[in-house]
Amino acid sequence: MNDGLVFELRNVSYTYGGGVVALRGVDLTVHAGEKLVILGANGSGKSTLLKILDGLYFASAGTARAFGASLDERLLADDAYAFAFRRRVGLVFQDSDVQLFSASVWDEVAFGPLQLGLSQAEVKARVEEMLALLDIRRLAERPPYRLSAGEKKKVCLASVLAIRPEVLLMDEPTAGLDPRSRGMLVEFIRRLNAEGHTVLTATHDLDIVEDIADRVVVFDEEKRLVAAGGPSEVLADEALLLRANLVHAHPHRHGSVEHAHLHRHFQAHDHQH
Repeated sequence: MNDGLVFELRNVSYTYGGGVVALRGVDLTVHAGEKLVILGANGSGKSTLLKILDGLYFASAGTARAFGASLDERLLADDAYAFAFRRRVGLVFQDSDVQLFSASVWDEVAFGPLQLGLSQAEVKARVEEMLALLDIRRLAERPPYRLSAGEKKKVCLASVLAIRPEVLLMDEPTAGLDPRSRGMLVEFIRRLNAEGHTVLTATHDLDIVEDIADRVVVFDEEKRLVAAGGPSEVLADEALLLRANLVHAHPHRHGSVEHAHLHRHFQAHDHQH
């Protein structure tokens, strides 16, 4: 893994208008080449964190840096700096419908490369490459709003990857995906990382964590980063997972004896007695 520092957050907090706190005092460093999973229940601040790292939001308190420079509104207001930054960092939103806006899948994937000022030939080559990579060439002329959730997710990935970012930020990428598409996504993340991309995935899907993470950070429902470690270490800490609302204890009674089993929120389960 490259030792270069991609992101550095020191005591970062974020508050929405109306005083709604979304992050509290977050310290986080991310190195080039990492596969980092940001684990937390819905509403724990994961999406806000990714938007800060993508320069869409700016810390209300504390300092955030990317590639050694401040992640602040003043710098990103500079067109040349913003252009360079957007080439290096790409965000795939949780809700694909928020991200997709073009008349066709082809236009959607071509939009980023066109903004980079690439030649028509290079834009065409990148679109073809992404359509083939994600197996969506058959969808090229379809309007995105008529696609399935899994197809939309693939188009979002293709549109971001077409700009060839060094860093890929993914917000709940398995949400709404069927098992086959989830498996495809896991392998895709691993492949991207093997090719040198830094990949940050925000999720509460515990079942994919060990496959897509070198390191895991955990957020609790108080919007704080409360733990960090290897994926096996974090997933084995049942007390931590319970505290972060990533698993729940399901009580059972056998006669006069009551006990509880832990269940993951993404995992379907049944009970045999």
